[in-house]
Amino acid sequence: MYENVHRMTGPQISITYCTQCNWLLRASWMAGELLNTFGTELGSVTLVPGTGGVFHIDVDGVQVWERARDGGFPDVVTLKRLVRDTALPDWNLGHADRSADPS
Repeated sequence: MYENVHRMTGPQISITYCTQCNWLLRASWMAGELLNTFGTELGSVTLVPGTGGVFHIDVDGVQVWERARDGGFPDVVTLKRLVRDTALPDWNLGHADRSADPS
């Protein structure tokens, strides 16, 4: 008998997107980028449909990006840094970290 034992021990990411604005593709692309980068370090990446122009990203219940507040959508490097800085501070982002280094 197969037993499905699923433990979500890593950070929980949710991306809430507006269905009226057709932002599902953008939200799913961002989810894929996070999964490619952080892999099994993440507990989950959840897409949450919404309406009214909503687009925000939460990490463990903390909103790290909100489209109206933050001026649009984050680029992928910014998104990865936000997730890393909030939930996985020891994670090395490689080239993304080097491009942020002012030296």
